[in-house]
Amino acid sequence: MRTAPDGGLMREQVLDQVPSPSLGSLYARALGRTARAAAPGMLSGGPSPTTLPQVCYTVPRVPVDHAHLAEYQHLLGEAGTDELPAGYVHVLGFPLAMNLMVRADFPLPVLGMVHVANRVEQFHPLSTTDTLRVQARAQGLRAHRSGTQVDLVVEVAAQEGPEVAWRGVSTYLAKGTTLPGLALAEPVKAGQDGSTGSGEAVDDGDSGAAGSGHSRGGAGGNDAGGRGVLPEATAVWRLTPRTGRRYAAVSGDRNPIHMSALSARAFGFPRAIAHGMYTAARALAAVGPARGPAFTWQIDFAKPVLLPSTVSFGQARTDSGTYTYAGWKAGSDRVHFTGSVRPLP
Repeated sequence: MRTAPDGGLMREQVLDQVPSPSLGSLYARALGRTARAAAPGMLSGGPSPTTLPQVCYTVPRVPVDHAHLAEYQHLLGEAGTDELPAGYVHVLGFPLAMNLMVRADFPLPVLGMVHVANRVEQFHPLSTTDTLRVQARAQGLRAHRSGTQVDLVVEVAAQEGPEVAWRGVSTYLAKGTTLPGLALAEPVKAGQDGSTGSGEAVDDGDSGAAGSGHSRGGAGGNDAGGRGVLPEATAVWRLTPRTGRRYAAVSGDRNPIHMSALSARAFGFPRAIAHGMYTAARALAAVGPARGPAFTWQIDFAKPVLLPSTVSFGQARTDSGTYTYAGWKAGSDRVHFTGSVRPLP
């Protein structure tokens, strides 16, 4: 047992291994849950849950696959070293978080949930020589004016050491889903609100003036998720229709909204969209070794990146050593994401 964030007890469930990176069976379970939820009382066998499962999944021994790491490094532009990129650690832990989301007692529909923000704290780097201990839990179920939000928390440590080396918090929004008795979340920054277009929201990415409030120029006013001044472009990303499938092959995240225009249309998108964590990981790779060994990496997702697409990317360093970055639709001020990488003392 361990203490939950609300002070209650959370049961620890130990698994032999992290689920297969393909995640195919997990998405099949998610599709089955969605179908049952569409026919309440007829297929579900009872009322839907309204609270989070008080369980923490733990996999005590997770080896690093060197070939898999090299494939990730090549795709995302990370250096080919033995140090694990923070985005790769997210990939290792994501299937465990997905296992929580497809449980029968998880109260939100997995398919169609919107990844609105991600925050990672890396306290010290992990290496290919480490055997990892990975834990995942859900917390922070809260009402939102567009539905319901929840945080999926993954913690990773080297088996040889008791302290957490890496902690990731992925915030999701279940648009249109409301649960009784939940307090309304605090007002969120622009880019976290489904009404302004969140990272994987049902939005065609071309309607409205999502970039209003931004201006082009120096990076001085642009912090993590802030709608200030956009930095000057330092790179241009040309994303092809295969981008979603290529990242899915490395990450295992084969959500239909990323795989093809046909499957994405079933969820309201005109074309497939890039994974939010693909854009986040490319931004982190762009900062490169300057991020140092310990840092906080934050990203807030705004308009989804339809595939194919050309994305302008800019980053800038503040006087305190924090790197801020943003990605926007090339030729416009329509923002896809904003974020920062801040060194930890």
